[in-house]
Amino acid sequence: MKSKAIVSVINDLSTDQRVHKVCTFLTEQGYDVLLVGRKKRDSAELPERIYTTRRMKLIFEKGALFYAFFNLRLFFFLAFRKADLLVSNDLDTLLPNYLISKLKRIRLTYDSHEYFTEVPELISRPRVKNVWERIERFIFPKLKTVYTVNQSIARLYKEKHGVDLRIVRNVSPLWKPGEIRDKKTLGIPEDKRLLIMQGAGLNVDRGVEEAIAMMQFLDGAVLMIVGDGDIIPDMKIRVQEEQLSDRVLFFGKRPYAELMQFTFHADLGLSFDQPTNPNYRFSLPNKVFDYMHAGTPIICSDVIEVATIVRKYEIGLVTSDFTPEHLAAMIGKLLRDPEELSRLKANCGRAAQEENWQKETAVLAEIYPKVD
Repeated sequence: MKSKAIVSVINDLSTDQRVHKVCTFLTEQGYDVLLVGRKKRDSAELPERIYTTRRMKLIFEKGALFYAFFNLRLFFFLAFRKADLLVSNDLDTLLPNYLISKLKRIRLTYDSHEYFTEVPELISRPRVKNVWERIERFIFPKLKTVYTVNQSIARLYKEKHGVDLRIVRNVSPLWKPGEIRDKKTLGIPEDKRLLIMQGAGLNVDRGVEEAIAMMQFLDGAVLMIVGDGDIIPDMKIRVQEEQLSDRVLFFGKRPYAELMQFTFHADLGLSFDQPTNPNYRFSLPNKVFDYMHAGTPIICSDVIEVATIVRKYEIGLVTSDFTPEHLAAMIGKLLRDPEELSRLKANCGRAAQEENWQKETAVLAEIYPKVD
């Protein structure tokens, strides 16, 4: 009988590529994998996967009651299922996983996708932040196997809890475009230069506001926002009020294969995370690698992990000036330089051969050896 692994995440599974890649890897290592998350009212249907998925329906979809109810449901879900391995993704799934691992003496690994207690949503709510800090302090120092997305966040956790973390970056798999859909089919302009900002967490300080603000100064270009987040409803209103509807297009969340079609057609990919908090200051979002693998040069903020990649491989430009006029001038100049754009695109192709999930799984293979 195969060893069973239960992987927990708090999202609806639709767009979390890191978790999908880890579950696929565990399956290839010989595990019978069950991925559990939640089902929202507007959740898209999941495509067929090589592992089993389960999405729990919850009464609440946000706020303290949602987190409490989710953790309670997850605890009982895990309690009544056999498993040889539990994989917890981020702090909001850790408590029930930890308790069940102790009660049933099951191996637990923890994948921290971010510096959780320093996200803007918690920094501005000290009482809520304190609850998560207490949970983290109670469990984190006791964990045996922890990995995270980059060296900066690993260092912060080491300083905070004295625990050594492994690094498994959220790099993209080598991308095989297959049949490319044309711009008309995707619903994007055929006669404009295209910019893309993508992401499942397009929230405050992720640079959406700055990207939209610059568009009034950037002629002949369209910004595609492909993804979703807390700030998007307000940004749609802002775009209408500022009469930018012909320059800023919202496409919502898309399955990964479809998302990469938009990215492929873009002339430039934007990653404008603002260093307003430790989580964003040390972030390395997977969209940076998606841009790289689609051959789309990058314009990024000067946050250490992203800027280091962009400068190392010369695949784009780094800026610390986010005034709309400066961004528009810098991007406009690059769009008018086909030779430089071609050079950056070629560098993206070379970088993708070095920075890909196939190589990154060498670390995962040490954490999760093959099982019979």
